[in-house]
Amino acid sequence: MRALAAFCLAVLTLAGCSKLSIPTEDAPSSIGNFAEGYLLEPGNRVRIIVFNEQNLSGEFQIDTSGNLSMPLIGTVPAAGVTAPTLVKRVEDVLTRSNYMRNPKVAVEILTYRPFYVLGEVKQPGEYSYTVGMTVLSAVARAGGYDYRAREGEVILVRIVDGLERQYRGLERTPILPGDIIRVTERYF
Repeated sequence: MRALAAFCLAVLTLAGCSKLSIPTEDAPSSIGNFAEGYLLEPGNRVRIIVFNEQNLSGEFQIDTSGNLSMPLIGTVPAAGVTAPTLVKRVEDVLTRSNYMRNPKVAVEILTYRPFYVLGEVKQPGEYSYTVGMTVLSAVARAGGYDYRAREGEVILVRIVDGLERQYRGLERTPILPGDIIRVTERYF
């Protein structure tokens, strides 16, 4: 009976000491031109340029209802679409309103959804995304590793095709808007 009690105590002790394990599947080392497939959402800022029409060009924020408010043409639905789709929508509104016959529009995304750094960093939290970021630059934004951190590899959580996937991320791994970077604790 004592042996069984000692065994149960040992199992419970070890279970309490368990750490998050790093996934074995590596995160993709290349993200291509992700901005073409990025779906706009409320809070994103975009720069819209209507060629030869400075009155229509400018920086706009997608409001909480998912629309852009542009001068002279009013609101344009923008949430849930890509930048190329927004180009077509703005061109269509300009054409339908008889403001322009053959408008030429360009859209640049200025702000993306934030990313998150959690775990063994000095300042865990939400951070604004900048194109070209890696795990290392994200950790640097979070104040760097703390003394307990398992440096060099992290758990990278990313939404892929609507499903949450966990990857092993290295310091040079590129990150995307909305990624969650979890820095785990080292064993010793």
